Amino acid sequence: MVVKSKDFIEIEFVAKVKDGEIFDTNIPEEAKKVGLEVKNLKPYVLAVDQEMVIKGLDKDLIGKEVGKEYSVEIKPEEAFGKRNPQLVRMIPMSAFKEQNVMPQRGMQFEIDGQVVRVISVSGGRVLTDFNNPMAGKVVVYNYKINREVKDQKEQIDAVQDFMFRKKFPFEVKEKEIIFEVEKGMDKYVEMVSKAFEDILGLKAKAKVVEVQKKSNTIEKETKKD
Repeated sequence: MVVKSKDFIEIEFVAKVKDGEIFDTNIPEEAKKVGLEVKNLKPYVLAVDQEMVIKGLDKDLIGKEVGKEYSVEIKPEEAFGKRNPQLVRMIPMSAFKEQNVMPQRGMQFEIDGQVVRVISVSGGRVLTDFNNPMAGKVVVYNYKINREVKDQKEQIDAVQDFMFRKKFPFEVKEKEIIFEVEKGMDKYVEMVSKAFEDILGLKAKAKVVEVQKKSNTIEKETKKD
């Protein structure tokens, strides 16, 4: 099979800075070698040419064959972008103290899903960098296409995991995917419905359901005399 745009495939990869160290992989054995988190690592299912991976890798997948291994060198423009000097900002120490955080040089943390790195701490000011840590770097992806993914449920799960960062129960009726979601999430499903239609040919709809809360009550057994 030769990979085409919108095909669903499963890949495993090792990503590294050119002439540098590995910064990402979904292969547990490779992650262990460089001290990366290995929990829940598994091959990645994606729709090709649908921006579910960085642009340079997405483009390189087209025309490749299942079962073979490949390597691609990707420039910053098609990887994690160029460095933006405007994303290097000075933040008052008080802003960190309000969040009970004591910033130190080299520390990395997330703000609204964005990685922020502390460059330096001086007096009451903290110099921070909101650029992606890989911004401005040439990266190399070594990857293997394991298989074509034909199963509709697996395809839908791959897209919803990418869109929602979690998986909801769903059913497919005619040309619609109906997700069972908590109140509030239904609005987001409506927002991304077109993306589902573009990738899968199915519109996304939401059915609001009550989220069952886990009970902390411990039932005690009583003995009868």
